[in-house]
This record gives sequence, structure tokens and C-alpha cells, in this order.
Amino acid sequence: MSDIQITYFEELKRKLIHLSSLWMVFAVVLIPNRWITAGLFAFLLAGTLLWEHAYACRRPVLTPLYGFFFGRMLRKEPEPGAWIVSGGSYVLMAALLVTVLYAPLAAGGALAVMLTGDAAAALIGRRFGRHRAPNNKSWEGVAAFLLVGGGVLALYLASVGAPPRLFLAGTAAIIPACAAKLFEKQLHIDDNFSIPVIIGFGLQLGLWTQNA
Repeated sequence: MSDIQITYFEELKRKLIHLSSLWMVFAVVLIPNRWITAGLFAFLLAGTLLWEHAYACRRPVLTPLYGFFFGRMLRKEPEPGAWIVSGGSYVLMAALLVTVLYAPLAAGGALAVMLTGDAAAALIGRRFGRHRAPNNKSWEGVAAFLLVGGGVLALYLASVGAPPRLFLAGTAAIIPACAAKLFEKQLHIDDNFSIPVIIGFGLQLGLWTQNA
């Protein structure tokens, strides 16, 4: 695959799609049976992977349809017949995993941080980034992730009536989550996947200590 430098407008479209996935937070919290939610995410993940593969295989109808909506937003041009694992696929993988592993309150908070903090980091970093951080990222983007992700998590926890212990757990977890994003290249783990797993674990740990 060859790297592609997408425009800021295409980056904006990518992150708007990212933010549109906030429906997952409501699904995790409001659907009473976690296995129904997990089944929904698994179905969407399978469909996304197959559609992206069809795009790489140049399938009639599916290829031009995918290309029209998402083709210009791909960071890498796929080899013919390759399996594309886009950011959207990693979001669905993370949603599936945190739904299965963590309590709904923890899983919802984890997804909320990833979806909003990642979008803020990318858009602010590309537009206003002046101070270089590791891996060609910017400290402005890092600050945006911490402020927006942390602020959204605080609002989320307040809206569900979480105890103060969870605010502390979330604050502690967002630091290593930010580090996973900053050093994504060295870890070889997509940050759309690593961030929710880390945040969710921190919140779940807070729930365990609360119930101990």
C-alpha cells in the first residue's frame, strides 16, 4: 500500500464520521442486554470488512459506492484483493471488545473519549499544530485530546450519576491512553482500538474498587 496525504477537508469528513459513531455510546448504555449490543457491533464489523475487501477487489457496484463515500479518505491505497482494515473497522473492533469485557458504564465512557478526543486531536493538530511531538504529531493535538476527551468523559460520568471515584479513575486512565495514541507507531496498535481498551479498563477498575 502507498501512503496518501489526505486534505484537511477529507480529514474533517473522516472525523465527522468518527463523531457520528457516538451512537455506539448510547447503544452500550441503553440496550439492556450486552450480548445484543455485541452482536450488533459484530455484524457491522463483518459487513465493514467485507465491503472494504470488495472495494480492494474492484467489485462491481460495491467498489464505486465505497469509493464515492470513503475512497478519498483512505490513508493508504489498497493493493488489488487486499483486506483493508480502516479506522472504522478498528472502532467497531474496540466497541465489540469493550462491550464484552467491561460494564456498560465503563464501555460507554471509553468509546466517548476515543471518538471525541481523537477527532479533536486530529483537527486541532493539523490546523494549529506548531510544536512537534514524537511521530510527527503536535503537542497542540495532544492537548486537544486530553482536554476534549477528558471534558467529554467528565460530562458523561456526570450525566450517568457516577461517583467521584470514577472521575479519578478516568482521569488516571486518560494519560496512558494519550501515550498509546502518541506512540501508536511504536506499539503497532491502532489508537482507535487501544484508547477505548485503556480507558475502559481504568473505569472498570474504578467500578471494582467501588464495589470492593
